Amino acid sequence: MFEWLTWFTNMENTKPFALVLYFTCFVGIIAYVFIGKKRAKRFEEYKFIPFDEDS
Repeated sequence: MFEWLTWFTNMENTKPFALVLYFTCFVGIIAYVFIGKKRAKRFEEYKFIPFDEDS
């Protein structure tokens, strides 16, 4: 029933799978940060938060 899980017990199979998984996550995070004009505008506003004076 779970024969496909034995594929992960072999390190020669697990390392490339992990590499592809981490690279996909990295590209997804980069795309999330740099794509979208609304997000870019919001990040531009956030960069001045440390210089705001306390009320």
